[in-house]
Amino acid sequence: MIQAKRKVRGREAALSRAQIVAVAIDLLDRDGEEGLTFKALASQLATGPGAIYNHITSKNDLIAAAAGEIVAAVQRDGSACIDPQGSIRAFALGLFDAIDAHPWVGAVLTRMPGQPPLLRVLETLGQAVRALGVPVGNEWTATVAVFNYIVGVGGHNAANAQFARARALDRDEVLASLARAWSELDPAEYPFAHSIGTQLRTHDDRADFAAGIDFIIAGIVASASPATSP
Repeated sequence: MIQAKRKVRGREAALSRAQIVAVAIDLLDRDGEEGLTFKALASQLATGPGAIYNHITSKNDLIAAAAGEIVAAVQRDGSACIDPQGSIRAFALGLFDAIDAHPWVGAVLTRMPGQPPLLRVLETLGQAVRALGVPVGNEWTATVAVFNYIVGVGGHNAANAQFARARALDRDEVLASLARAWSELDPAEYPFAHSIGTQLRTHDDRADFAAGIDFIIAGIVASASPATSP
């Protein structure tokens, strides 16, 4: 998604908020929220912490700005979709990919109510839900359902990927082992898990996510359609 080069400026160059945010994203991707400090920022920007405080008031402000930049990039990438269903799908998949590339984004979106990154997401989804003709009383519920699915599944996928990387696990080997274990379950006690065990070997997380979004969109569309008499 968005990357920054280390040591991006010299002391003689003017420091901008955009430069600070770009380097913050780089640090967050590499070291997580604990690794994002004003000392680390100052080192990467070849400046003093005081110059950073001229543009950023706090670490929370900086994290919110970094998440906002990621969300804005997703919005730009999906802006070509003109129909509401396509807009929801494109934006959802864009956020899924963004959370996969920047695992900290999902956590930020869930704990910063009222902050610009979350408002951007809800506004984008809410406008598309409204364009589907959802009754006014159901707009919030439908929008939040999509949002919760995105950050829930996206965050879970990113966490799994981080866990695997930290332990040098091979995804195919893990899925094969899980598939064998589920296939050996007692079909009387675990009929569902036993029956789909072999599917785990080849399942694709992003494709599963996209299928889930399509289910949700179909449900929203159905709820927006006028009831027909038998």
